[in-house]
Amino acid sequence: MRLATRLAVAVVVLLSAHTAWAQTADEVIEKSLAALGGRAAHDKIKTRSMAGTITLSTPAGDLPGTIEILNALPNKTRTLIKADLSAFGAGPLEIDQRFDGKTGHVLNTLQGNTEMSGNQLDNMRNTGFPQIFATYKALGMKATLQPKEKVADREAYVVLFEPTAGSAIKQYIDAQSMLPIRFVMKVDAPQVGEFEQTTDLSDFREVDGVKMPFKLASSSSVQSYTVELTKVEHNTAIDEKLFVKP
Repeated sequence: MRLATRLAVAVVVLLSAHTAWAQTADEVIEKSLAALGGRAAHDKIKTRSMAGTITLSTPAGDLPGTIEILNALPNKTRTLIKADLSAFGAGPLEIDQRFDGKTGHVLNTLQGNTEMSGNQLDNMRNTGFPQIFATYKALGMKATLQPKEKVADREAYVVLFEPTAGSAIKQYIDAQSMLPIRFVMKVDAPQVGEFEQTTDLSDFREVDGVKMPFKLASSSSVQSYTVELTKVEHNTAIDEKLFVKP
């Protein structure tokens, strides 16, 4: 066989192999969803109740507090954070963020109460409870597979989720475990402006057939914090009043 012919055959084989190895965003997402417990297990989840601790990083030192997160279909969320600011010359801090699937409110004992709007409201609408990998198409998001990247010493698939409104989300998925280990998004917050938030997910545990990260470490130029969950429960009764403005 002539050299030119051999080279041509080699190129065809190489291209065929590359095509076989290539994956689409949908395939990576489905594999990750399977690693998290599967679509059927997530479809059974109607509500979620989580509780744990939150540690806020400040120039004066770490500030410990408690956090409670409630979720319910369709895409309702309530997050309650409490902390004692006595050591910093202030009183108790309570941040109560509520979203009923359409409108949102933030109740803050230090900064006052505000209505969610703009980017913040759009991002709440894109939450995708109970798992964005199972709901992104219904939310009208576009998913694109990006080049692989490293997260610490782990090789990760990178999927970019682009909603019709709100912030794009870059999701990193461990290439071995297929579990989501990081997500990055730009946030435009009132009185702060736009900044990039990076959240690392770890300590996955199985609850009712689905795997949940019990530790979340989030960092940005504006605020860094760590959440460690102590309790996750599914399909418990949640008062609908907790998602609306009191």
